[in-house]
Amino acid sequence: MKYVQSAALIAALSLAVPAAAAHLARPARPSQGEAPAGVPSKSAETNSAEVKAGEAKPKSAELKSAAEKSSETKPGQAKPADPAPAAKKGAKPAAQAPAGASAAATIAQTPPPEPEKPLSRAEAVKRANAFFNASPVMTADFVQIGGDGKRSEGRLHVQRAGRVRFEYAEPATMEVVADGAQVAVRDRKLGTQDLYFITQTPLKFLMKDKIDLEKDVTVEDVRIDDAGVTIFIEDKATFGGTSHVRLIFDPKTFKLKQWQVKDPQGYETLISIFNIDQAKVPDAALFKIAK
Repeated sequence: MKYVQSAALIAALSLAVPAAAAHLARPARPSQGEAPAGVPSKSAETNSAEVKAGEAKPKSAELKSAAEKSSETKPGQAKPADPAPAAKKGAKPAAQAPAGASAAATIAQTPPPEPEKPLSRAEAVKRANAFFNASPVMTADFVQIGGDGKRSEGRLHVQRAGRVRFEYAEPATMEVVADGAQVAVRDRKLGTQDLYFITQTPLKFLMKDKIDLEKDVTVEDVRIDDAGVTIFIEDKATFGGTSHVRLIFDPKTFKLKQWQVKDPQGYETLISIFNIDQAKVPDAALFKIAK
C-alpha cells in the first residue's frame, strides 16, 4: 500500500512553407536585272521560252516595285543584309523549346533550402520553459505505468500555482489532489487519506507561477533525437531523498508528451499525456482537500 501511495504521489505535481521568340517575316528581295524597255531581242524571246513553270518576269524597268527602289543602297549607307531564304515547301519548322522549359530551368537552378540547425541544450530548456509558462491552466488525459508494470489512466487537471488533481478511472481507487499547500493521496475504496507538503513532492517546481528549469532544479542532461527531446533533471528536496526526472517533449510542437520519475527508493513511474488543453480553466472545487 505504501508503494502505491508513493507512486501516486510521484505521479502528482508533475505538470504543472515559355517564352518563344516571334519570327518576323521579311519581304522577299525583288529580282534584279530585268531587261530595259524597248530592247527587242533574242533575250526577250529566250526569257519567254525559259519561263515554263508559270514564272513571269517584268517586261520593263518601269515595273520596278517601290520596295526595290527603296532597297537601293545610297552613298554612305550600309548595304542591307540579304533576307533569309524562303522555306522550302514541306520543310519542318525549327524545333522550339517546350512550354515551361524556362520555368523548369529556373526551378532547377534554385538552391535547396538550408537544413535546420540542431537544437542546442540552451534552446531546448528555453522551449520547455515556454511550454510550461504558456498558460497557468491545463487539462489532459493520462496513462500511468507504475514500477510494478500496473497500468492506470484518467484525467489530469492543473491550475498554477500548486493546484493539481489526478482523477483515476475505475478500477483504480486512487485520487491525488493538491490545493497549493499540501497534497492528499486518497483511496476511495478504503476511505483513507494521507497528506504531504508540496515541498516534499517531486516536480513541485512545475506548479510555480513562473517556471525556470535552470534555476529551480539541476538540469543534468539534454538529449535530442527523432523520438523526442528529453531533459534530465534532479530534485534533491523530495520526500525520502533525491528524485530523478525525465521530461520528454514532442520534437516538432515541443508539447510535453511524457515524464518519468525515479524516486529515492529506485521505483519508476511513467506518465504519458495527450489531448492537452491549455485554455480551459478547471473548476476550483476540483482542488479542495477535505479535512
